[in-house]
Amino acid sequence: MSTSNIVGIVIAAVVAILLIVALVVTVSRAKNRRRQRQAEEIREQARLETAKVERREALAEETAAKGRAAQAEADVKAAEAARLAERAAEHQSEAEASREQLQEQWERADSIDPKTAKQERETAEPAQDRDAAWSEELYEPATDNYREAPTE
Repeated sequence: MSTSNIVGIVIAAVVAILLIVALVVTVSRAKNRRRQRQAEEIREQARLETAKVERREALAEETAAKGRAAQAEADVKAAEAARLAERAAEHQSEAEASREQLQEQWERADSIDPKTAKQERETAEPAQDRDAAWSEELYEPATDNYREAPTE
């Protein structure tokens, strides 16, 4: 083999190696570009999903706020219900005390004149008496109390 043949083979080998290196670099760059495009597509999808997640979070926060407001309103209503129940118990207690005093008056009147009491009970019209008693009291919602009506 001659030197020129050896030089030709060496040059051919170097050219082949350079071609292989160029091919590897080109393939590597193409692969990197493909990965970059794929990563950019994934990022774009992530941006869209981020907007959706933020809307869901906002909706969750809004719903939680509405829930807290409803709970606060329920607490206020429960407190009002408890206050009204307490007030009703007070009214009931006052009514029972009044009923006891009234019963004592009846018994006292009966002990003084038992004959007349029996006749009055037989002829009494309690509905008219009740209407007259109610007309003598006025309900005041601001104080949740009853008071006697002013006499004319």
